[in-house]
Amino acid sequence: VQLQASGGGLVQPGGSLRLSCAASGRIFSFNVMEWYRQAPGKQRGLVARITRGGSTNYADSVKGRFTISRDNAKNTVFLQMNALKPEDTATYYCKLADMYGDYWGKGTQVTVSS
Repeated sequence: VQLQASGGGLVQPGGSLRLSCAASGRIFSFNVMEWYRQAPGKQRGLVARITRGGSTNYADSVKGRFTISRDNAKNTVFLQMNALKPEDTATYYCKLADMYGDYWGKGTQVTVSS
């Protein structure tokens, strides 16, 4: 399984970005797709999770600002990020978890700065 993330970049505080992550390869139908982030000097942490059925969970720090969604037909997960803050600056990673294992994509950098 391969995951390809895209959509990162530089944005001013208060701005928006939309991340995408497309999975390919042998993917079991029942899976969970997630976004994590890691800032310099900090541990990687969960940002948001979505099941194949659409149930979602968010880190408290992003609730009300970020929205995770997915397109099951395309095995793609999205992260809409609004009202971005400097503390959201990090490398964002997507992950797919199914009965065969956990698969990570390469990160995409998000920088929030004026």
